[in-house]
Amino acid sequence: MSTWKRAGVSLTAVAVVMGAAGCQDGGGDGKKAAGSPQSAAQSQGEIAEAIQAAYKKTSDAKSAKVRMTVTMPAGLEGGGTMEMSGVQGWDPVVMDVTAKGSMLAEGDPDAPSQVRMVMVDDAMYMELGAKQAAELDGKRWMKLDLTAAAEASGDKTLQKQMTGSLENMNQDPARQLALLLGSPKIKHLGAEKVDGVEAQHYKGTLTLEEMLDANKSFDVLSAEERKELVDGVEKAGIKGYDTEVWVNEDQYPVKMVVGIKMPQGTMNMTASYSDYGAAATVQAPPAKDTFDLFEMLKQLEGAGAEGAAGLGG
Repeated sequence: MSTWKRAGVSLTAVAVVMGAAGCQDGGGDGKKAAGSPQSAAQSQGEIAEAIQAAYKKTSDAKSAKVRMTVTMPAGLEGGGTMEMSGVQGWDPVVMDVTAKGSMLAEGDPDAPSQVRMVMVDDAMYMELGAKQAAELDGKRWMKLDLTAAAEASGDKTLQKQMTGSLENMNQDPARQLALLLGSPKIKHLGAEKVDGVEAQHYKGTLTLEEMLDANKSFDVLSAEERKELVDGVEKAGIKGYDTEVWVNEDQYPVKMVVGIKMPQGTMNMTASYSDYGAAATVQAPPAKDTFDLFEMLKQLEGAGAEGAAGLGG
């Protein structure tokens, strides 16, 4: 059961890393660069120009090194903290990170202290601990096929979102900047030092409807499916979204803070980016070392059905 639990946590991690957008009051820990010649407030035109330039540079870079901390409210399944570091690419969508934290262990004494997660070709691979690998004929990688996950859910709206528009899952820095441009309320909060680098701090607010309008990946949904999605999100207590970004002098975002407020608390994600354009050559683990989670579940389901038929006979 610990393997399946960590499978769920891994999928949660994918959703957070590749699809997080949020709303919170702030949370930036950058130090104000008071007295800086660049600390003067920018006009709306200057703000839009700066974000557009950052979007273009980030989109062209296609990849970066990332350090990320994700915190889930204790009231949610899999609540806790997870820290990730590695490389992320958004054209094509790839990721190779090492994760650690309470979200992975969740009270399991056999859980490894850290887990490597690889995303390539619309599939997520998670490296298991030695104990789990020993129980699976030495196969130390678990594959989570995201398309198969959508199809197995039986949710047609989810299937359309994930199979018809998988790019929606890759909320990379460039996409976050694009969403920020869709905000009618972008603010320039001044110059701050982030990891010793001077950057300009911006924050934008989006209602749920504005976020959907700005994110073209949701265009695959019909009007009925869109309404169903909006209703579901609103029932969860989510009202709107904020995104904060710090852009350095080279026009790259060096830090982003996003989150989502829910009745159980606030899910936060703080990401620091560096080395834009760093090589993001990500390969799937060898097939001989990998087992497919959904193929295994299908086999177990089939065995259960046969057993039930035998008992019925």
